[in-house]
Amino acid sequence: MLPSANASTADAPEQWSALAESIGEWGRELGFQAIGIADTELAAETLHLARWLAAGRHGTMDYMAEHRALRERPEALVPNTIRVISARMNYWPKEAATAQVVLADSRKAYVARYALGRDYHKVLRSRLQRLADRIEDVVGEFGYRVFTDSAPVLEVALAAKGGLGWRGKHTLLLTREVGSYFFLGEIYTDLPLPLSAPVSAHCGSCTACLDSCPTGAIVAPYELDARRCISYLTIELKGSIPEELRPLIGNRVYGCDDCQLACPWNRYATAAAEHDFATVRHGLDDTSLVALFGWTENEFDTKMAGSAIRRIGYERWLRNLAVGLGNAHWSAAIVAALEARADDASPLVREHVAWALAYQRAKMT
Repeated sequence: MLPSANASTADAPEQWSALAESIGEWGRELGFQAIGIADTELAAETLHLARWLAAGRHGTMDYMAEHRALRERPEALVPNTIRVISARMNYWPKEAATAQVVLADSRKAYVARYALGRDYHKVLRSRLQRLADRIEDVVGEFGYRVFTDSAPVLEVALAAKGGLGWRGKHTLLLTREVGSYFFLGEIYTDLPLPLSAPVSAHCGSCTACLDSCPTGAIVAPYELDARRCISYLTIELKGSIPEELRPLIGNRVYGCDDCQLACPWNRYATAAAEHDFATVRHGLDDTSLVALFGWTENEFDTKMAGSAIRRIGYERWLRNLAVGLGNAHWSAAIVAALEARADDASPLVREHVAWALAYQRAKMT
């Protein structure tokens, strides 16, 4: 029997080490590819976050500043937290159309590969809860809370401390074994588990991610300006997309994978083992912009049920598609699709449709 949760690692070290090994095994049984354990000391990340916020690079994501203290101090978010169990799960959908081919066809809609399957929040949260239940079966009642991109958690920093990879120059977590196409989730806990060893960084002098960013959002190694990031512009931003950035977005209608597609380490990417991520929903990997723009709100809600895409809502979905249609090679079908929504009930949609029509008509002259 293990000591109480408020004991230290020095108490019964062999038992705590055995539990940590078991957690790794249980995690793999539940579909995670790797498990790491970190402490809660985030001083270096705290300084970086302060500079990032002071520069305004979080854009309209006010919650980044409002909940800053909770991000910096895990024990403030969940009292008595002394360890963070981080879990990694691959999401690359092997059966999806080749990303580069879709990006090269301006009349197709490009959806970030992570969003082609089921909403990862639900999948990971459920698996992490099951992992916590397994731990409780062994140690009895203990303090914990499960997170999957659902609270102010510095997940990349914690995962790196837990040995799951290193922060790449594009600011995402990277591994030599599988690249960066994976989700992260955490369990904050009061169990004094032994720490995982961090791994060294292996970006070297490579700048492929910086060079590939369509909008120049990676302003320096390890420095991302969210205000220029296509993922921010098409997902987080609720209002108008800045006009000067619209032509740079191309046909990316939900998120962006360019920095990951360019990363040499992703040549080792492993396809998702989880069925919910491996299966492409409603042909979103290889569908025309016009076809998606023709969806009614009811069709959007129905087809995107259980998808991360549904979170942005129908209005922003149409906004993004309008930008993609404006950037596409001219065709009568594209102009007709845009004209059909020129008087849309949403001012946001109307604005972006008007821009797209003007951009398309300019190509005819």
